[in-house]
Amino acid sequence: MAKRLVDSAKKCGADAIKFQTFKASSLVTPDAKKAKYQFENTQSSTSQFEMLKKLELNRKAHIELFKYCKKKNITFLSSPFDEESVDMLDELGVTMFKIPSGEITNTPFLKYVARKRKPIILSTGMSTLKEVKTALDTIYSTGNKKVTLLHCVTEYPAPYADINLNAMITMRQAFKVPVGYSDHTSGIEIAIASAALGAEVIEKHFTLDRSMKGPDHKASIEPTEFKKMIVSIRNVEIAMGNGKKIPAKSELKNIDVVRKSIIAKIDIKKGEILTTNNLTAKRPGSGISPYKLDSILGKKAKKNFKKDELIKI
Repeated sequence: MAKRLVDSAKKCGADAIKFQTFKASSLVTPDAKKAKYQFENTQSSTSQFEMLKKLELNRKAHIELFKYCKKKNITFLSSPFDEESVDMLDELGVTMFKIPSGEITNTPFLKYVARKRKPIILSTGMSTLKEVKTALDTIYSTGNKKVTLLHCVTEYPAPYADINLNAMITMRQAFKVPVGYSDHTSGIEIAIASAALGAEVIEKHFTLDRSMKGPDHKASIEPTEFKKMIVSIRNVEIAMGNGKKIPAKSELKNIDVVRKSIIAKIDIKKGEILTTNNLTAKRPGSGISPYKLDSILGKKAKKNFKKDELIKI
């Protein structure tokens, strides 16, 4: 199933596919309650521990998936939830660590990950700006400065009214770090909007089929929609450009067609004074631009001009 997800993510155009690496016994106590969405989307009789225990991927599976991703030319990533998992991913050769929102206040864990000296993507769901700063300071204290912050709303699916996408910009301005967005909405438009606002990393829950059994499938998107999201994000990336306000190469050919020139409003005889009564502006734009009208008003015509003829100096 994981390999099928890899194949589909690659086909859709994703840069990376991210799994979760954890030991249920290190992550949750036996009597910990499930989140409301987990309760609704799984067997109500199972505990959070029992639910997570069934979803563990062992070391062998990680090695196999890492090699498979390399073969398929897509980056393998995973979110660790305990130190043992961090060590395993580090030994596996992951290029960076993705830290989930739930660990943002776990300062010992943040330090442990940071000391691996690899880039960190840190989700910031459920946190305040002060908590984000504390997490950053904790990571920076190890000498690791390679952090990207993801704005996130930890609800599945997340209501649009709660997204507050501008908070991503607030973090970029406050901490001067790359930012991105981890999207838990049921659609794709907010992820696309985040690209327009400067998100450098976009994470989206992905499934082969929303009707599958499990806690997260209903809050994920399927391949067709996922591909549409990626194509849209790529288009936005291209369209953002360099910010210089100059004519685009593709529109240069249309300047003479769309702009206007000063032309004779009526027949004008040689020696006649040029005024707003006998001049006007019409297409094409291959003559004198209307913004130069004041410079020729009051001058005498040196030749006869027929109605609609371009006025030339």
